[in-house]
Amino acid sequence: MDIILKNKTLEAALQDEASYLLERQKHTRYEIVGSPKEMRRVLILGAAFVITADKDNKVQVLPRRSIYIIDGVIKEVYAGSKIKIPRNKIDIIYDASKRSGIVVTPGFINAHAHPPMYLLRSSMTLDKGNIVDQVAKMAKLEAKMRGNDFFLGAVGDFTEEQKTGITTTLSHYAVFDPIEKAARLTRHNVINAFSVVSNTHPKNSPKLAEKYLKNKSKYFSRPALAIHYLHRASLEQLKQIKKLVDKYNVLFTMHAAETEVWVQECVNKFGQRTVEALADFGLANSNLILSHAVHLSEEEIRLVKKYKIGIVHLPTSNKIHKSGEFKYPLFVKNGGAGQVALGTDSVISKNSLDLLSEALQMRIMHQDRQLVLYEDLFKMMTSQAAEILKLGKVGRILPGYRADLAFWKLRDRGFMPYNEKQPVSLIGNMITHGGRHVRDLMINGEFIITNRLHNLINESKLMTELQEGHMRLRKRLGDK
Repeated sequence: MDIILKNKTLEAALQDEASYLLERQKHTRYEIVGSPKEMRRVLILGAAFVITADKDNKVQVLPRRSIYIIDGVIKEVYAGSKIKIPRNKIDIIYDASKRSGIVVTPGFINAHAHPPMYLLRSSMTLDKGNIVDQVAKMAKLEAKMRGNDFFLGAVGDFTEEQKTGITTTLSHYAVFDPIEKAARLTRHNVINAFSVVSNTHPKNSPKLAEKYLKNKSKYFSRPALAIHYLHRASLEQLKQIKKLVDKYNVLFTMHAAETEVWVQECVNKFGQRTVEALADFGLANSNLILSHAVHLSEEEIRLVKKYKIGIVHLPTSNKIHKSGEFKYPLFVKNGGAGQVALGTDSVISKNSLDLLSEALQMRIMHQDRQLVLYEDLFKMMTSQAAEILKLGKVGRILPGYRADLAFWKLRDRGFMPYNEKQPVSLIGNMITHGGRHVRDLMINGEFIITNRLHNLINESKLMTELQEGHMRLRKRLGDK
């Protein structure tokens, strides 16, 4: 049942007082040209810097660039701050040159998250007690969640991700419809990986998942398949999953080798380690996305490379949950570093849902054995992640690519001071001193955030609903 606010559904209440056009008209960076019925044609004028991977996947820091967008697709990127596009072919101009200017990056891509768990923030107190006990308590709270709780949590998650520059998320969870609903409301690009084997949702099955795959054109989000761990699925379920992956050419994701205990569980059940078993089941291919992957053997890492399996590194989560240390140096040694993306996990595994701090955590975690270049970290959040998740023309600022863009103030402590003779230093500054909110955010050519204000969601009401929803959960659990 929808939560009712002033005789409105929750969705309508969240959108109330969040006027898209009004907010854009208030701020001087925005100029609406004429009286357009739609904002289809956008000119980003004279960005101080555009940071992107080029067609050869080399990261470039390009000064004074303008970007012309039509119907959500980048049509032209040109040097300079002059309006070279005829004004009758522009609906809105965003002046990125004013007040020291704007840095434009591709929207970041979060390759592993559990969005509905946003409602569980504060359910773990990591400074007290055993981490295992705290996780167990969190799971009991999660078990009390209902349909609208999943939706509300996902809205909270996606909007926080958007404020940190993320425009695409792979959601791994045991419900589909509430996440689809939240993605549509927030316009967030979501790979909606539905868990076909779930302890919390025992009715989930490959057959139920096929209902979503058959109707994928009807959804705003992109359906995909998931399981929690390999050893929790039966051979018959894995055979059914393989049929679906092959039939629909769909992504299949899971937590893999997160702890040594789960590795041994896989060996006990299937007689092989995780990637070895997946290869034997015919599931090791470029549609497979393995998250955590902390305790893979070197032979498994070679198989990851061979089968072009995507890997999602979650350094903060692994540290908090004492899972172990991801073997990134072995991925480099065996040529698999280009198959690694970054993810946030959920709010119980990370302080904030941003990828810049995750990138910094990765650099720090591995610096004693393998230096991770800032440019490589940037690609793990953009172009490389897009390739791993098979997003097509996403993750770069190039003609023909989708206009998912994050706008950052250059005159900001996250960037300044930087070496003007080597502007690539901006990337290092952004990751090392970042974690800030974007100034503006565009998804598929539409401004979702303007001057740090969300244009689709009334965040004040959202915070109230999240707080009340969280306390209702605690009441169901009998928690004081």
